[in-house]
Formats: sequence, C-alpha cells, structure tokens
Amino acid sequence: MTEDEARQQLVDAMRALDARGLNRGTSGNLSVRFASGMFVTPSGVTPDRLTADLMVFVDGDGRVAGGSARPSSEWRMHMGLYRRRADANAIVHCHARHATILACAHREIPPLHYMVAVSGGASVPVAPYATFGSEELAEGVVRTLDGRLACLMANHGLIALGPGLEMAMAIAEEIEEQAAVYCGTLAIGGPKLLERAEMDRILGAFRQYGQRPNRD
Repeated sequence: MTEDEARQQLVDAMRALDARGLNRGTSGNLSVRFASGMFVTPSGVTPDRLTADLMVFVDGDGRVAGGSARPSSEWRMHMGLYRRRADANAIVHCHARHATILACAHREIPPLHYMVAVSGGASVPVAPYATFGSEELAEGVVRTLDGRLACLMANHGLIALGPGLEMAMAIAEEIEEQAAVYCGTLAIGGPKLLERAEMDRILGAFRQYGQRPNRD
C-alpha cells in the first residue's frame, strides 16, 4: 500500500462510517499501520471536509512532522495497539449508537448469537473508563483487547482492529449489530445465551471460515 492509498483509504472509511450510521460529526477516528508508524485521522474534522492530505503520519516514537494537521486525540490508543498487536494493521474507533448505549451502561455483549465471535471471544468486554485522549484510556483499551478484535469503551463507544481497514470496519459494523440485537432482547426479558462449549466450537469454526489461499 502506498502513502497515497493509505491516506485515501482513511478518507473513504470515515465517510463510510458516517453513511452507515456508525459515527456522527467529528467523533471517532481511524488509523492504518504504515512503515514504522501509522496514518491516523485528524482531530476535529467532519467526514465531508476530510481530504487525503489531512491524514496525519505519526512515527513509532509518537512524533508528528511539522506542518501536519493535529492527529486525533486518541492517537496514543492506536499507537499502543500497534506496538502490542503484530496482527493489527488497521483500527476503527466509532460511537455507534447501540454499542455506545451498552458502553454507557458498562454492559458487555454476552454470547447471545454466534456472530458475537467476530470479536475474537465469547463476549464483547468493556474497557474501563478514562478521559478521552489520555494514556490511561489507551492502556485500558490495550489491556481489554488482549487476544480480541473488538471491545466496548466505557461511557465512550467501540473499537475494532483487523489485518486491514476493510476487515476492521466489518468487525465494527457487526459489533454494532450485535449491540442492537442485545438491546432489543433486553426490552423483552433478556436473551437466552449460548453455552460456553458452543461458543468454543464457534470460535474454532471462525478460525477456518471464509476463503483460504490454495496451497496445491
């Protein structure tokens, strides 16, 4: 992926989040791993005003080149994940409505449906609350995502990661769908949960799901 492609991917993805109702206004942020650092969306710019040249490169030491836009206030969270997770090449953080409702209630998404497993676990946990943009928030999210692909962020929203931006976006969208289903079941008495053994089978099946390279 070239620098120009990385920058444009972030523009397109932020606009897609808005179009799909997964984010609003200047909330949320995206990043992609690039060279020794990452490109991350700028702070305080609405999707309709984003351009490729506004995407901010932050190097592995957290430095931003002079003359660049100011990076998202959550850049430390993104960088912390890239440092800990070799499998992560893209990160999506958004304020999708139902996921944020559950995050504000500090309520994880339980194993009510097999698609919860897209999170990388039998449930979608909630990272502890800390002020946005803080080192404490970054550290809490990094800990909560250990071994997982998505989590909720207390009183905040959701975050998902993946090997590429398309996959990270798809995981975030599915987590919002599962959050909506869970909220719906709570209105009619609560869900009947899948057993742990079944979720273990599902997680195993997910590791083999989809297309695989032909090794013949």
